[in-house]
Amino acid sequence: MAVDWDKHVLAPMMASTVFGEDVQPTYRPAAGGAFDVDGVFDRAYKGLVVDAGGEPAISTVAPVLGVRLAQFPAPPAQDDTVLIRKAIDGQDAVFMVVDVQPDGHGWARLILSRT
Repeated sequence: MAVDWDKHVLAPMMASTVFGEDVQPTYRPAAGGAFDVDGVFDRAYKGLVVDAGGEPAISTVAPVLGVRLAQFPAPPAQDDTVLIRKAIDGQDAVFMVVDVQPDGHGWARLILSRT
């Protein structure tokens, strides 16, 4: 029996205010048609890049938005943008999606770059 991760885990998690700030993201696909999403925003997510031998090579720091993929009419994609309210020192900011990293359970980490 397959687990409906979005129904049983992701949606209830986002319904609470325990895991994220109230940043009210507005997602803007490059093809047009903006819409609001729920998400967990991290201003300085630390990622690790490994070399071909599997050894840690460098670490990176980038803003990231974690999202439920069930909210998207089409999968999020590189070059889409997202408006995050109160993102930087309480001010709204627009970010470009530079990478989409789905986890295989209905959640994705959107690696962002400030525009």
